[in-house]
Amino acid sequence: MADNQDNQNKRLLSDYAVPNVNGAQPSIVRPTVNANNFEIKPGLIQMVQQEQFGGGPSEDPHAHLANFLEICDTIKMNGVSDDAIRLRLFPFSLKDKAKAWLNSKAPNSFTTWNALSQAFLSKYFPPGKTAKLRNDITSFAQFDGESLYEAWERFKDLQRKCPHHGLPDWLIVQTFYNGLTHSVRITIDAAAGGTLMSKSTEEAYELLEEMASNNYQWSNERGMPKKVPGMYDVDGINMLNAKVDSLVKIFGKLGNVNSISSPVLSCDCCGGAHMSSDCMQVQFVSNYNRQQQQNNPYSNTYNPGWRNHPNFSWKDQGNQGSSSRPLHPPGFQPKPSQPESKQSWEIAIEKLANASSERFERLEAKVD
Repeated sequence: MADNQDNQNKRLLSDYAVPNVNGAQPSIVRPTVNANNFEIKPGLIQMVQQEQFGGGPSEDPHAHLANFLEICDTIKMNGVSDDAIRLRLFPFSLKDKAKAWLNSKAPNSFTTWNALSQAFLSKYFPPGKTAKLRNDITSFAQFDGESLYEAWERFKDLQRKCPHHGLPDWLIVQTFYNGLTHSVRITIDAAAGGTLMSKSTEEAYELLEEMASNNYQWSNERGMPKKVPGMYDVDGINMLNAKVDSLVKIFGKLGNVNSISSPVLSCDCCGGAHMSSDCMQVQFVSNYNRQQQQNNPYSNTYNPGWRNHPNFSWKDQGNQGSSSRPLHPPGFQPKPSQPESKQSWEIAIEKLANASSERFERLEAKVD
């Protein structure tokens, strides 16, 4: 101890800042191999690396250990123990958080495969996860539309995820039977010759296994049409909707063509790009003629009954028995009769009617 103390006193301060090779010791102690020719093939290492475990919450540590042991059992060498092969290959099967966990352990922490595998399961299979999976097993229930085979395989998969659930076999069989639907339980009781509870645990388990296998082999697939590659299944409503959509697209294209090819109407009054009925000039002429007719005594709006009114009559009141005298006052020059002429608003309406009829004829021709 005195010599070590002297050596530490002689070390420079810069020596403490330089990394030491002894500090990078692995956490796994690799057993000594007595064989002269011992080599792990690169192909075996690649097989292990293809199934790496990263420590994610959805990864199954039991399945990872099972796959790893399956690969390790493919090789056997004289003078080489199984622990020597497993302890050397296991670091290659880890990545990300799992690899960091293994490197964080103290040097020489694991000397046997049992110690390493137990520490690995304790890390990535905590008691909370065990309790959750055990609860999933005990509260198992068949889904709607799930066959007996699918329910049985799902139930066994829950047991594989938690092999240390600790539930007895009789409770496993009874839990699965109670979780089935009423119709499936009736079928199982009929196959059991009365009721499944009258069977032993082994007999009930074998019966469930046989019925699930038979259900898988003779599953009723009638009424399920096979899909043709490149085709999609649609019901009647979807097919009708598709046809309606296609018709709408066709009429939309026809409407675009008609809107492009149809000529633009021009006003017959002013020549503008609008219909004659919307022209302000027609309205102005109509209003103007209406006002003139109201003030024109010779127009059709003049009340003819005024001529027979006693106050407006030009008859000779004193000589009623004599021959009739002219009804006009003296010096009155009657306006010579003129042939009736159409008013401007009547002409405009006729032009509008003609233009509308021509447009209707063109539209009917296009529709045909």
